[in-house]
Amino acid sequence: MSPNPPVAKRSRMGRFFRTALGFWSGATRLRAWLLTGTVLLFAAAQIATAVAVNGWNRLFFDALEKRDVAAVWSAVGWLPLLVVASALTLSSLVVSRMLLQARWREYLTDRLAGWWIADQRYYRMQFTATEQTAPEFRIAEDVRLSVEPLVEFAIGLISAAVTAATFAAILWHVAGSARFTIGGTELVIPSYMALAAIVYAIIASFAAYFAGRPLVGRISAKNEAEAQFRAEMTRLRENAESIALIRGDADERLSVRENYRRVLSAWFGVIRQQGVVALVLNTNGALFPIVPLLLIAPKYLSGEVTLGAVMQVVAAFSAVQAALIWFVDNFVRLAEWFASVARVDELQEAMEALDVGTIMEGETQIALTESEDGAIHLENLSVAHSNGRVVIADASVVINLGEKVLVVGESGTGKSTLIRALAGLWPWGSGSIAVPRGKSIAFVPQKPYLPIGTLRTVALYPEAEKPVADEVVVAALKRCGLAYMAKRLDETERWDQILSGGERQRMAFARLLIQRPDIIIMDEATSALDEDSQDSLLRLFDQELAHATLISVGHRPGLEDYHERKITLEKRLAGAHLTSRRLGKSLWRLFRQHKAANDTAT
Repeated sequence: MSPNPPVAKRSRMGRFFRTALGFWSGATRLRAWLLTGTVLLFAAAQIATAVAVNGWNRLFFDALEKRDVAAVWSAVGWLPLLVVASALTLSSLVVSRMLLQARWREYLTDRLAGWWIADQRYYRMQFTATEQTAPEFRIAEDVRLSVEPLVEFAIGLISAAVTAATFAAILWHVAGSARFTIGGTELVIPSYMALAAIVYAIIASFAAYFAGRPLVGRISAKNEAEAQFRAEMTRLRENAESIALIRGDADERLSVRENYRRVLSAWFGVIRQQGVVALVLNTNGALFPIVPLLLIAPKYLSGEVTLGAVMQVVAAFSAVQAALIWFVDNFVRLAEWFASVARVDELQEAMEALDVGTIMEGETQIALTESEDGAIHLENLSVAHSNGRVVIADASVVINLGEKVLVVGESGTGKSTLIRALAGLWPWGSGSIAVPRGKSIAFVPQKPYLPIGTLRTVALYPEAEKPVADEVVVAALKRCGLAYMAKRLDETERWDQILSGGERQRMAFARLLIQRPDIIIMDEATSALDEDSQDSLLRLFDQELAHATLISVGHRPGLEDYHERKITLEKRLAGAHLTSRRLGKSLWRLFRQHKAANDTAT
């Protein structure tokens, strides 16, 4: 799933909305417009009930002023209906709003998560966008913080506009004009209460804007510091055993404290600025109920308006004022929302850069093609780091169908990087890699990934939905030394925490037996096994998996006995040089094969 617009310097808001508003134009548009219409309907109903309550206030207080008991009880009789209508419309608005938020978040999360996971972007971003910390948090949390408040803001703005217009009309009608005599000249200010509400709102809004403008950057810095702190804690948990074994507690404690100090510093910046914003908001809160009373009091004292009209005007002024200072009341939330939008857009920008190409202008990249003869071809292949330093220089080799090849070399010669290039995960370099068309490829890393789920799911991964008979799975587990696990196929556990390193590697070989791929690429895939277990599993490539092309990286003794050719990477200043030589079957390997055959027959 990739976006349409190319990478460019664009507005954060513009790019975000281009992605997010697809909810109303794509496959989800029917649901989106139905939910939107429902929300707007209940928002209108809520405003209508507010107008009805405002009218009831006048009737009730006029009846009180006249001491008209019948009119008071008549007004009270309408109160339950107004309360029920208000409660129902507000509740319905909340429910429909939350449904719209949930569905919109579902759409955006699915789009961004699918985009991030597809084509190994989640892997490649760690090399091309190192500044994009915790992309998973941006998808899980910042998407929520950019969508949920936005729905509330939209409803609030629409309601504010309609409320302001509706209650301004009430002010115009009820309060009338203000008349002043200055120097014998009568001055008339039409609809002075509505004008006063607008002027007051403009002053309060500008004050809040200038007080809170720096808050956006400080909230963004705070969110970034929080994400880095969470990433540090996750790293500690994921490496808990290694840290515990070498007694790294003190260093880790210092690192956590240092990371949290950065969080605290960012928070202090937010707190200071929110203090300034709070001063403006609290000043407005103190003046809010007083201003309309002061403005209408002269008319009440002169007898131009009744007590009911005063209460109606005060309520209407408050409604207009609340609508017009919506920006003031929501400034802090707007700042937090914009910070989350910026973080989501930064993630989009990084993924767009991957789609357009991670290679800078003027640089080359490794070409991935298909071969027609069933062989793997490396032609003039140079593999480099993302900073341009060449690791492997001008390598050319052909690995034939069914051939077993061992790749060796001292540390730093680029063995694992070569594996990444074969997997299509490493674009930096030049030359080409051609793999057979239509052949299935399996990669076996040193530490195989075990998903959460049943043991059957683990054994079949990444084709967990593929129908495979239990007998096939059990037979694979037994062949790979995991017979004692066969009875736990339907158990759901955190298998990555239960199985040891050796058991995880055995599980990876069991997957190979189940899937039977045409090409197998292994990176130190037997490093956690004892020599006898390694021999037992590598015999798979002489027996059950003899048809497969094998490329394995390793340095342990005995590996050569199970390969026909050895490729050696020799470190040089201009990049590792590749040499290749044939391997013969050693007498020791022939002896072990003969012994294994006898053991099987016995």
